[in-house]
Amino acid sequence: MIRLAVLLSVLWLAQPAFAADPSEMLKDPALEKRAHTLGKELRCLVCQSESIEDSNADLAKDLRIIVREQIGKGASDEQVKKFVVDRYGDYVLLNPPFKGATLVLWLGPFGLLAVSLVAAWAFFRRRAKGQAPAGSAPLSDAEKRRLEALLKDGK
Repeated sequence: MIRLAVLLSVLWLAQPAFAADPSEMLKDPALEKRAHTLGKELRCLVCQSESIEDSNADLAKDLRIIVREQIGKGASDEQVKKFVVDRYGDYVLLNPPFKGATLVLWLGPFGLLAVSLVAAWAFFRRRAKGQAPAGSAPLSDAEKRRLEALLKDGK
């Protein structure tokens, strides 16, 4: 039973190694190495956190084939990247360029962190002063009488 668990664990960990299908690989090892290196720089648009070389998604397979076709036609690495970016946008790059269209990708996490820190600071500052949260005004005399009546009836 333990051997089966170990075997399944090893197979599960080796799963990304099966992403590239041998039928889509180039015959020239130098070109295949270029394609593999280039594929490591391109994002799988389905998985989003994996390169196209590590993903088993159909779109990643299509992108691997496109990259290999372009390299087979004699395109340079920059020409292949430009071809893919022209088709899918800067988001397809795992390391997108820093420009106006990608500012959200680069600065978004820092902006969210800043907003979160300001909100936490305001919350704890208000709490330390002993202020009641917004929307909780003190009870009027009529509300106090009604509350007392309800409490008496409930006993």
